[in-house]
Amino acid sequence: MKRWEQFFKNIQQDLKLYIFILGVFCLFRGAFIGILNEYLNASTTGKDIILSLYYGTRLSLKSAGIITLLTFIFCSITNLIISSSKIQNIRFVLGCFYIVILSILFQVRIPYYEQFHMAFSVFIFNTFKDDTVALFYTLVQQYHLVARLAVALFLAVFLCALLKLILNTKTYNMPQFSTNYQKNAFRIGVVMCIGLFIMFTRFGGSLTYGNGISWESASKCKDEFLNEAILDDVQALYRVYSINAKLKNAKDLNISKEQVIQYGSYLAGSHIQTTNVENFLKKEVQGARIKKPRHVFLLIGESYAQWPLLPKYSSLNLTNGLKSIIEQSNAAYVQTFLPASISTMSAVNSIVTGFPEINISPNYQEESYSAPYATSIAVQMKSLGYKTYFWYGGFSSWQRLEEFTLAQGFDKFYSCSDLENQGGNAWGSEDKYFLNAISDMLTDEKPTFHVILTTSNHPPYTVNLQAENFDTESINNGLPDKLKGDQEWINKLGHFWYADKVMADFVNTMYKKYPESLFIITGDHGDRVNLDANPSLYERYAVPLVLFGQGVTKDLLPSKVAGSHIDIAPTLFELIAPKGFNYYSVGQSLTTDKIFGSNDQLWISADFIGRLENNMVESLNNNHLAAVPPSGEVIRQEVTAKRGIAWWRITHGKNLEE
Repeated sequence: MKRWEQFFKNIQQDLKLYIFILGVFCLFRGAFIGILNEYLNASTTGKDIILSLYYGTRLSLKSAGIITLLTFIFCSITNLIISSSKIQNIRFVLGCFYIVILSILFQVRIPYYEQFHMAFSVFIFNTFKDDTVALFYTLVQQYHLVARLAVALFLAVFLCALLKLILNTKTYNMPQFSTNYQKNAFRIGVVMCIGLFIMFTRFGGSLTYGNGISWESASKCKDEFLNEAILDDVQALYRVYSINAKLKNAKDLNISKEQVIQYGSYLAGSHIQTTNVENFLKKEVQGARIKKPRHVFLLIGESYAQWPLLPKYSSLNLTNGLKSIIEQSNAAYVQTFLPASISTMSAVNSIVTGFPEINISPNYQEESYSAPYATSIAVQMKSLGYKTYFWYGGFSSWQRLEEFTLAQGFDKFYSCSDLENQGGNAWGSEDKYFLNAISDMLTDEKPTFHVILTTSNHPPYTVNLQAENFDTESINNGLPDKLKGDQEWINKLGHFWYADKVMADFVNTMYKKYPESLFIITGDHGDRVNLDANPSLYERYAVPLVLFGQGVTKDLLPSKVAGSHIDIAPTLFELIAPKGFNYYSVGQSLTTDKIFGSNDQLWISADFIGRLENNMVESLNNNHLAAVPPSGEVIRQEVTAKRGIAWWRITHGKNLEE
């Protein structure tokens, strides 16, 4: 048999294996939901279950692709070099091995979920630090380990026998062509199809990353149990591996106690003798700048970048809502402001805990659940007499957001599952319904503090913009010529317009209803959508910071100030807290002469923005070319100190005694 003919038969066998393994994943997912159906919420519908199965199947395309890639390499490709029928046995052996592993994991997953309410978590790495003998007896006696392994092996034998039958079914011969041109065209087509198949599998049922699915974006349902069901065992273990790798990288920094004292003393401005790392972060309010507001709203806009607010993009009419707020006399606007990093959860982590992003994922760190950090914004606002709320337009299980925010001192957490909404997608409620529900639920009984995280300005872009009276031409006319009439871009930017509009409507409605309020508005990150294929650092990464409401004036903050998300909490305390009030923060108040802000990648000042890793610097305004950038040494020293303090507190606790 010619090599190409053998290769054509081999890839058919690989495809059979792929479909069969994908079917096994789907079978186990359905069985998992059926066996543990008691964990379904009372409000969960059949539609929710179908949604879970759909996204789960897409995610399992990637997991099934693992074994298929191996057999493609060791069987199909190898058979091109070594012509031997025995090579075909490798495919069956590898398939059986994978099936045995999956069968065992499925049996382990059920009691694990019953105990931890997760389909495996990072805590499994603690197993090796535990009493393994006692753990083994517990597994045998309490969780019937032997019986479960027996069931797993019986199931695996049955599935392996079924796999053998399927692999023994007929394969089709390669089509015969009369000319070399036709033969070569067919072969090129086969290779291209293999490439597309690999991409489709890699991105979970899509040919692009943005429309794909991964364990990080798998929280698609309002039911936490169904969100865990979306993850097959391979993806659940990959989640564990990814999170643990981040934690391990952070924990391996090996910062000494003496270094932490140096960092803390630098941030405090003087040498402090203490065994509590949080004492380095203690500050005292110099005196309130505005009358203490009755209600404080901190809005974090999904993908709300700074660039659409720039004059050069005014013809797009994307941000007329926030612009109308900025133009009012009781608004202050910081244009030189950076997000914590490039992801939503990084922003949430930094705003909630007050720590800079150091790739350690506090929301998955054990220390975050033992007690709130002294720098927690919720805890400190409660000490000022506010009841604290966290509102999220998506589902509560995403990134353990509900558990995390409650553990960090918020009194109440609400997600789209708790609120009435009439529209949305896999990420949650549309912003209009989400924000309207917040407005309807609030009362003026006592002072409140609210962190509100929106979701609509995020793919998939599913808001019915026409129903929201979106003027397509208002954006199309402002697009560069090469993008005019491009419906994908118009729809994408239309969602930015929508998010801006409904957020501004919410602010204006709430301010009219509660005039003794303060609003703080920012974005979670930039770096998602830019008209320029090669945007400047500023246009790519910067986000706005707007203060609006009672007592705010245009000159409330210094004109040359710059900052980032970790500076929001200290700014708030310096604005509203009484003189002498003690608070804790890694960041610095924007009411001071703060000359630069920073995150995990960048720094920014009134006239410049730069990268930390390579000393790259860009001017923000050509009219200020005579200005001098902040000292690179000073920037590195401050950033290192902030990261070092945060690393120690999150990984070692507040005690400096080793």
